Amino acid sequence: MSKIMKNLLLGVAAMLGGVHTSVACTGISLTAADGSYIQARTIEWAYGALKSEYVIIPRGEALQSYTPTGTNGIKFKARYGVVGLAVVEREFIAEGINEAGLSAGLFFFPRYGSYEAYEMVDNARTLADLQVVQWMLTQCATIDEVMEAVKRVRIVALEKTAVVHWRIGEPSGRQVVMEIVEGKVGFYENEVGVITNAPGYTWQVTNLENYVNLRPGSAQSYKLGGVTLEPNGGSTAMHGLPGDFTPPSRFVRAAFFRNTAPTRATGLDTVLEAFHLLNNFDVPIAIENPAEHNLPSATQWTSAIDLSSRTIYYKTAYNSTIRSIALDNIDFARVKYASYPLDTVQREPIQVLY
Repeated sequence: MSKIMKNLLLGVAAMLGGVHTSVACTGISLTAADGSYIQARTIEWAYGALKSEYVIIPRGEALQSYTPTGTNGIKFKARYGVVGLAVVEREFIAEGINEAGLSAGLFFFPRYGSYEAYEMVDNARTLADLQVVQWMLTQCATIDEVMEAVKRVRIVALEKTAVVHWRIGEPSGRQVVMEIVEGKVGFYENEVGVITNAPGYTWQVTNLENYVNLRPGSAQSYKLGGVTLEPNGGSTAMHGLPGDFTPPSRFVRAAFFRNTAPTRATGLDTVLEAFHLLNNFDVPIAIENPAEHNLPSATQWTSAIDLSSRTIYYKTAYNSTIRSIALDNIDFARVKYASYPLDTVQREPIQVLY
């Protein structure tokens, strides 16, 4: 194994080694009144500044997957131009979209997911889990195409301490969750419009039945013996909504916030609504790592993608200004394969009025 590959795996292991306690990604989707479809998410890491970049992949770019033994996995050429937000390395796109409007993202899925075992003899069709989003977006235009293409590759863990599952969406508003359990790939239509981490998607949906009493607004008053019980504040019909940061609790909270949110008029209005909703899922740094004194938040960045206009929006823990990248402004036949930091300066801009 080359020194470069060893350093890469050490970097991945450092990021994933504390996955059970430090990863708390939350994803939601929303549809605007004008039909614009938005997928948004947070990404967390509480053990230092996560190397995060936006990546541009031109049409026709020759690419190759890593494997646990080197840069010797499946070779593929980009059929579609892609813009993504990557972590650790530019190949590891955590959230992105292609010029056909297909969007995909990875979410960590510890303990419950399990891939096929890595076999060097199968390198020619081996795809690293952290490169699945890159591969999907460069190769496919629709969810159905993804479902067919996945049959032709072997997805393996690049680092054994963690696995991931994926959210895949298209401009029609269709969204699926892809999970690999005991080497078997499963696709689930995401009718709730939410994804977190473990357990699996179907368990999370079933768990919502434990909160069947929750409603928006205020609870009704009623008599208990000779005493009339009255609501003592707003939103009392949501009393019992879980407020911790475990994946099941975040799934429940996101499901109720997302499915009670007002429908906004346009895609941009809905993107802003998504950012407001996801503010509720910012993880305070001390919740994850009390020893960390430099990071402002365990939630390192939040993104929203308008699949209809093919535009990525993001903000970071260091700069809450929302920035955007419109794929229509990129000539994917001429642009170079490149990546750039999400923040050129890690400092919150403050407008001084006086």
